[in-house]
Amino acid sequence: MSDFSSAKPSRRRFLGSAAAGLGVLGGFGLPRTARSATGRTTDTVRLTWGLSGLNLIAKERGEFDKLLAKDGIKVEWLGPFPNHAPTLQAVTGGSADFSFGGSTTPALAAIIAGSPLVFAQFVVYEPRTTAIIAKDDSGINKIEDLVGKSVAVNRSGLGEFLLVAALEKHKVDRSAVKFVYLNPPDAAPALASGKVDAWSMWSPGVDIARLEYKAHDIFLEGRDLDFQIDYTSYLTTRKFATDNPALVRAVNDAFRAEGKWISENSKDAEYIAQKAGKYSDQVRDQFIALQRKYRYFPVNDEKFLADLQKAADWLVARKVLPEPVKITDHLAQL
Repeated sequence: MSDFSSAKPSRRRFLGSAAAGLGVLGGFGLPRTARSATGRTTDTVRLTWGLSGLNLIAKERGEFDKLLAKDGIKVEWLGPFPNHAPTLQAVTGGSADFSFGGSTTPALAAIIAGSPLVFAQFVVYEPRTTAIIAKDDSGINKIEDLVGKSVAVNRSGLGEFLLVAALEKHKVDRSAVKFVYLNPPDAAPALASGKVDAWSMWSPGVDIARLEYKAHDIFLEGRDLDFQIDYTSYLTTRKFATDNPALVRAVNDAFRAEGKWISENSKDAEYIAQKAGKYSDQVRDQFIALQRKYRYFPVNDEKFLADLQKAADWLVARKVLPEPVKITDHLAQL
């Protein structure tokens, strides 16, 4: 797919003024052009959500919608989606406007494949609890025990990169382990039935599986990974960001406000997430104890972008991503 190039601000202003002048001469009302002049061509934003994370809480709590309504923006929630990659496909295909705040790795894979996506903002949440787990009766207690075994991962996502990093750290050749590419809804029963020997997965899926299938961690991101390789991100198309910079900024602000509320009200947030996710009180209480915090980074944060570029280069070198990508070429111009 071809990318959309951004017009220079001066040219955009000139074209907007010219169109307005033609409309007045023709006697037509121009509400769409009037909105364009303020950086908005639509009053509706279509957002994706899954059964965990900040977008779920934003949807369920309702304050996010109210905040955007003050700017005359209506929110349509689409989902649930099982993971980030399908939301990227929805945005690329035109049925949604924003991906749901997921892994940067499948986002970069989609961009490399030609999707006209740009990053709108980034998030770091702590502590990081993505883990590789195995059932207690599997005989797998450390990464070295994975030799000759199969591990379920999501392709070009957190699951795959965490397994690659774990094998490298423990000097286990990647070819000695079978990578089984499954999305979370298929990976959970595969682990339960013994069709795979281990699973690399994020919260809350990994926490639910650990409890329900009597499993344990053999590699935990926050504890065992030496540096952060993957981040949380929101993406839209380059055209949508170019046509609607004011709306994108408003959505970014609303997500930051939601992240601030969750960081300050972790107990209330986890009760909301549990109701939708339908997991046990024990899992919920584990999440409450984490007191997870969210930090947001704009697309012009040079230090953050340097860290993300380092991560992307690491993934390319290990063939999780198929070819190099320059992060700064794929940022929304806000």
